[in-house]
Amino acid sequence: MKILVVGPHMTKARGGMSSVIRDIQESEELNREFDIDIYPSYIDGNLALRLWYSVYAYFRFLPWCGKYDLLHIHTAEKGSTFRKNLYLRAAKRAGKKAIVHIHGAEYLTFYDGLGERGKKAVRKFFQQADLTLALSESWRRELESRFPMKECRTLYNGVDAGGLEAAKGDPAAHCRSFLMLGRMGKRKGVYDLIAAVELAVKRDPELQICLAGDGEVEKVRAVVAEKGLERNVSVLGWISGEERLARMRAAGTIVLPSYYEGLPMAVLEGMAAGKAVISTAVGAIPEVVGEDNGILVEPGDVQALADAMLRCSGSPEFVERLSQANMEKARRFFDIRQIHRLLAEYYRRAAEEGSNGGK
Repeated sequence: MKILVVGPHMTKARGGMSSVIRDIQESEELNREFDIDIYPSYIDGNLALRLWYSVYAYFRFLPWCGKYDLLHIHTAEKGSTFRKNLYLRAAKRAGKKAIVHIHGAEYLTFYDGLGERGKKAVRKFFQQADLTLALSESWRRELESRFPMKECRTLYNGVDAGGLEAAKGDPAAHCRSFLMLGRMGKRKGVYDLIAAVELAVKRDPELQICLAGDGEVEKVRAVVAEKGLERNVSVLGWISGEERLARMRAAGTIVLPSYYEGLPMAVLEGMAAGKAVISTAVGAIPEVVGEDNGILVEPGDVQALADAMLRCSGSPEFVERLSQANMEKARRFFDIRQIHRLLAEYYRRAAEEGSNGGK
């Protein structure tokens, strides 16, 4: 079966979708059975570059479409959905099967804010897909309740659990060291995190946190400087490769206090690397993080976030226990090989039974 995976460029766009697509390209399980090509529909950059590339990519795509049996279309909210609607319509005109894979953390908020014309277009988008993939069970139920679909299934994000063991380090020895991985801005809760650190260091002056990601990097640095927290907070910007692994090894706990999420790769990577997890009860995170392997707080609750960090920094035994639970959970449920075996089943199902409705 020839499959075309459509989504953000694997190296010229940052974020969870690019990571998922890169894992598909490198998957031995999937490439052993399917002939998979990757088609980049989007790159990061200024507005003019993004618009130019989006138009160029779509028209370049049209002759490709008929060469494949199945399209796997990755999308998020806002412009991503409307761009991918064009790809989906082209696939259906060519008589091809198509999977729509929903990633956007604020997808339902985006849909609720549309006018009736926009909502109609989004409903049509879902209706045309032979199979819709959601990042969690709660998302699947929510999507099914909102949109007319032929079929919707759950596919969690996955991580290379074995490969990330190289980032384990000694969580108990690093119980005072924290790491946030993700785009810096209000949605990810980075300013709440800085405020929480300001509270926490009054009780534990040795507490350290590293903030790594793109987004509002300079603004975040300015806030840290304004609060006089340069000794406790390092703002690195985007990191990858060996530097990312090294920063993970040097941390005992991953922190992600987001307001909206799907299933964040940072949390899954932290689990596989044997870190404790502090996050918020949003998106699919409560399906992954519970009392056995982390601490969940409500978005915006700065005091609870500070208390959670102090609980970890003051108890090496607690961090070690969460570390062991997370490594086991990541291996059992979120290893990328297991996720890709399920995706292979979905590929076969969409291609062979795409016209059947129902869950």
